[in-house]
Amino acid sequence: MPAKKGLYANIQAKRKRIAKGSGEQMRKPGAAGAPDNEDFKAAEKTAKKLPPEIKAEGSEPHGHEVREQ
Repeated sequence: MPAKKGLYANIQAKRKRIAKGSGEQMRKPGAAGAPDNEDFKAAEKTAKKLPPEIKAEGSEPHGHEVREQ
């Protein structure tokens, strides 16, 4: 059985489908089924880290900023 892709991969895949005109929409923060801060913190533990020379100054991995609720 292949391994699951993960939160960031699922978000990027949905953004690509939306860009191609799938008619889907991203869920709003706090909506049922939308990832919350705990989901992003759990995904951060297994996310691949970018080398310091590639990572932009002050940016979060993969362009994600943790939102306060």
